[in-house]
Amino acid sequence: MKKLLALILLLLPVLASAQQAVVKGVRLWVAPDYTRLVFDTSSPVEHSIFALPEPERLVIDVKNTRLEGPMPPLHEGAQRVRAIRSGVREGQDLRVVLDLNRPVNPKSFVLRPNRQYGDRLVVDIYDKSEAGASTAQPKKVMDQEGERDVVIAVDAGHGGDDPGALGRHGTHEKNVTLAIARKLAEVIDAEPGMKAVLVRKGDYYVGLRQRMAIARQNRADLFVSIHADAFRDPRVRGASVYTLSRRGASSEAARWLAESENASDLIGGVSLEDKDEVLASVLLDLSQTAALEASADVAQRVFRQLGRFGPVHSNRVQQAGFMVLKSPDIPSILVETAFISNVSEERHLKDPNHQAELAQAIMTGIRGYFRVSPPPGTLMASHADRRYVIEPGDTLSGIAQQYRVSLNSLRDLNGLNSDQIRVGQTLLIPAGS
Repeated sequence: MKKLLALILLLLPVLASAQQAVVKGVRLWVAPDYTRLVFDTSSPVEHSIFALPEPERLVIDVKNTRLEGPMPPLHEGAQRVRAIRSGVREGQDLRVVLDLNRPVNPKSFVLRPNRQYGDRLVVDIYDKSEAGASTAQPKKVMDQEGERDVVIAVDAGHGGDDPGALGRHGTHEKNVTLAIARKLAEVIDAEPGMKAVLVRKGDYYVGLRQRMAIARQNRADLFVSIHADAFRDPRVRGASVYTLSRRGASSEAARWLAESENASDLIGGVSLEDKDEVLASVLLDLSQTAALEASADVAQRVFRQLGRFGPVHSNRVQQAGFMVLKSPDIPSILVETAFISNVSEERHLKDPNHQAELAQAIMTGIRGYFRVSPPPGTLMASHADRRYVIEPGDTLSGIAQQYRVSLNSLRDLNGLNSDQIRVGQTLLIPAGS
């Protein structure tokens, strides 16, 4: 009996060690407003996190867990973290210490396995002053006087530890969407009276509602989300354009009216905070209806241009309940640029020339919309296109010649698929003619 007891005592440390979770890798992502540390674990873990001052440190204790491999290297963008070190605590726990450059507000949570990753522990590190800084940009925009630029929020889908879809040759969706978004932002900025705001500027993750918030903070007139679709059948190909479904709009309206944090937010520049329930509901419905109608117009113009540029997946604009399309006061579209699961389209998505042409096609659709419907108070509104009412004997080519504009620009601006026009029809003549 004594021998058996002694054997059990000898085996206890071994058994305890065998039950330990293992941190198989640690990844670091740096965003403008936070730094993310991701621990890939062999199983769900329990953890605690606390900050220490003088010097500023963040301590992460992971219960009954051991580290396998090194900590991630720090690069120049890691402004908040100066160094990372780890050690064993109380024999079985993992302790990770971050030496910081300034005080922070940490947030942590665990994630269950998905298609790309297993169990994860995520630690997000925000600056303590971040909350105050977030309101400075909207106020700056609101305080500007005179004619302003039309603002387009360009959202590169996925990012950081969310790679999105994976091509058959290893291309990550997050990389091609960022490349296309950057090129789209370039052509927007090159357009007089227009300005682009990149929602994601690098390889880091931005929460879906945070993407909407960034657009609102910058007083965006349009939100464009860039993606690259995937499907189990590698033959499927073509671009698609999505707007928010009515069902998605209704569920978001209910959320806005139910949650208190939305009460003081702006719906088309009007606060809901001091409105009764019925009036708030009416104002929200009006704002959503206008945004959905504008979204449908932009989407149709972008879809038409994509169809001229290359194959499209369907014969019309699609509707879905994508989270990033749910802003109730900003027209929003989501562009699936191609199927990354198609080998040919994957190759094109990696080609910088193809990316630039794709961005230009999207831009042509956007430009066409804002030339017809420029927001009041913008430079584009002050240089709005003229209108011409068709008279008997008029031809499209004759009108183009009369105003010294190209036939293609006249077709594009008016959404015409042919040169057929009718008496009494109103045409928009491109500005500057």
